[in-house]
Amino acid sequence: LLKVLSRIDSILRSPRAPPLIFRPSKGPVENYIKENGQGHGFEHLPLTIEMWADQLMALKDLHRSLRKLSLELLPWNTADPQDNRESIRVEDLQLIADAILEELENKEKNSQTSSLTTLSAIVSHFQKLFDVNSLSGVYPRMNEVYIKLGEMTNAMRNLHELLELDSSAPPTVVVNTVGKLCDIINKNVTEQVQQLLGTQDIHSIINKLEEHECFFPPFQALIQDLLCLLEISNVDDILPAVQNLK
Repeated sequence: LLKVLSRIDSILRSPRAPPLIFRPSKGPVENYIKENGQGHGFEHLPLTIEMWADQLMALKDLHRSLRKLSLELLPWNTADPQDNRESIRVEDLQLIADAILEELENKEKNSQTSSLTTLSAIVSHFQKLFDVNSLSGVYPRMNEVYIKLGEMTNAMRNLHELLELDSSAPPTVVVNTVGKLCDIINKNVTEQVQQLLGTQDIHSIINKLEEHECFFPPFQALIQDLLCLLEISNVDDILPAVQNLK
């Protein structure tokens, strides 16, 4: 027992030992130890050893959790030479943690690189869509597109209100509604022309227009001659002037 205690004493007095493991004893136990030639404070050692045992078991549980995390993040790294060991060292856990951290750093670098590639592709696509030849022209064209979009949005909002459409109606509904209104207006204009010319047949309208083209030029020439002959300038004065000649 004395050899064991001496061995423990040498371990506890080692520079690598935790500073709080060894504490001088007080009371009857100290007197007993001193009487037997051993002035060491080991009465708290069982609790410390139990705590160590619990920590060693916790290291196994921590190792198991890190292995699960490693398999999730590093599925290709299935080999683990520490699986068959009964004792787990802190160095083993540190190796797993370092491998996980390294993989996370690599993923972050790759994600930043892919983000730059994606942004470059977006800018190139914008240049193709809106015919921008240089990077310096991207921002002005973006502003132009934004302004045009605002104008179109306002125009569509006004059309929705004028046509009494729901604000959620798509542009196709607005276009169809405007087309129907144009058809109605054209139909009304056609009806008014038909009423004016006294016919409901398009061919009759054409014939009347042709008759007008045949009649109007000679009539206009006759009127001009009368105005010159009677030395007047107003058409309304032709009839009184002719009556005066009688």
